[in-house]
Amino acid sequence: MTDTLEQAPRVTSPPLEALYESGFPTVARWVARQGGSFADAQDIFQDALVIYCEQRTKGLALRTSAEAYLMGIAKHLWLRQTRQARNTVSLTDAEYALEIPNDYFPSLQTSVLMTFLATVGERCLKLLSAFYLEETGISRIATAFGFRSEHSASVQKYKCLEKLRETVRQNPHLYESLVD
Repeated sequence: MTDTLEQAPRVTSPPLEALYESGFPTVARWVARQGGSFADAQDIFQDALVIYCEQRTKGLALRTSAEAYLMGIAKHLWLRQTRQARNTVSLTDAEYALEIPNDYFPSLQTSVLMTFLATVGERCLKLLSAFYLEETGISRIATAFGFRSEHSASVQKYKCLEKLRETVRQNPHLYESLVD
């Protein structure tokens, strides 16, 4: 028994301009019936045309008309697009206006935090404040603190953080009270 698909004649591909003229109106009507706009139909058809051209360069042998193949691709693209659109939720103005209450995030106890920071020394406190609170760049910190290079400033910042981490490791009970 022979496969009937293998015996079907292969259809040659018309030029792209002819495909656009013959295939686009069908796709546009179908997209309009599905609730899409003319711009949607143009986007879908152009994407379908790109896919069709890519497949042709890979040696696609059509057994139907190019217009029918494009219509199939366009339907698939449209259905995938609408399925994805259903899964997204747009934010309304009311949702943008929502404010997070001040007590939503756990508050840091300033006195305990200052106790930790005081253990690293005044110079480290100023360096860490400049970098993390004032968001000063490392090159400006190097200049302001009199370091020979940015690398030296980065190393010193790292050492200050390590001092702070060591203090926290040695006093876990104080750290726990920080985030109550």
